[in-house]
This record gives sequence, structure tokens and C-alpha cells, in this order.
Amino acid sequence: MATEYKTLKEKISAEKAERLERYRKFEEAWAEAVTAGNIAARDCVPDTMVVTDGTNTWHVDEGVCGFAEVVVPKGNTSFAHWAKKNAGFDTRYGGGLSHWVSAFGQSMERKQAFARAAAEVLNNHGIDAFATSRMD
Repeated sequence: MATEYKTLKEKISAEKAERLERYRKFEEAWAEAVTAGNIAARDCVPDTMVVTDGTNTWHVDEGVCGFAEVVVPKGNTSFAHWAKKNAGFDTRYGGGLSHWVSAFGQSMERKQAFARAAAEVLNNHGIDAFATSRMD
């Protein structure tokens, strides 16, 4: 049953309060996601990459180079609107929004760890999200 309001001003005020509360929850969820992502990236131990040109050999402790992102597949949700304005999410080719993981140098494995942990936290808060990555 819909709530009935005595005036339009009362309805607008109530809707604003609901929106602000929803945005506060989004902010808390994203902060928790970033914290979880940073912990996962810090605790990640990348597989050392060995590069050779036939004569010389180099060991890259941070593993392979690559990219990762946290994806919100539907760009028209309340969280998506909030995330685009407040959490650095951008429109993603193919639909939805994404947050590129720009920290952790070129280490794809650390970026993947961040993205997976962040997406898991968002999902736990009822926000549809997933992680993607690709090697450079």
C-alpha cells in the first residue's frame, strides 16, 4: 500500500530523505568494497613472470601486466547513478558502468584481487556487480 501524503511538499521531503538514506548506504558499501579490495590486493602474491630475449632473463615479481575493473551491468539503477557521480564509475562499452582499478602498478593479479573482492562486497549489499580483467 502506497503512503499517502497531505501535501506535495511533504511527499517531496519524504522522498528526499529516502534518497539520502539510500545514498548513505551506497557510500558505506563502496567504502567497504574499496577496503576489501585494497586488503585483497595487498595480500595477493603474484606469480613471478620470467622474461627472456634468448640471452638475458628478467624476473618480474609483480607478475604479468594487465587491467581489471569492477562492473555494474545495469547503468540505470539508483546505485549506478550514485556511483557515476560519487565513486568514479564511467559508462562502459556494451552497457553498464565500470570502475577501472588504477592502483597497484601494472600487476594484473593485484588488480584482479581488488576487483573481485570489491564486487563481492557490492553483491553482499544487494548491488549487482562483477569483476573483469585482461592481460596487457
